[in-house]
Amino acid sequence: MSLAEYREQITAVDGELLEAMNRRLALVQELHAHKAEEGISQRDLEREQALVRALQEANDGPLSETGVAAFFEFVIALTRAEMYGD
Repeated sequence: MSLAEYREQITAVDGELLEAMNRRLALVQELHAHKAEEGISQRDLEREQALVRALQEANDGPLSETGVAAFFEFVIALTRAEMYGD
């Protein structure tokens, strides 16, 4: 594979990551509206931690367990920042 082909594939994956993050954010916005209607706390730290653990267990690599945690902790923090401007 040529350098250009590698870069093209990486750019395509980056686009998929962007689409996935936007879909995730839209779902979280809907979830937060539902929680507000039901009087449920917006943040569930136990759920966040369980999610990261489950993703670490499901990961087949090459991303390390530490990398999985760092990536999804960033995703969760970014989601909060987008939702609340934190």
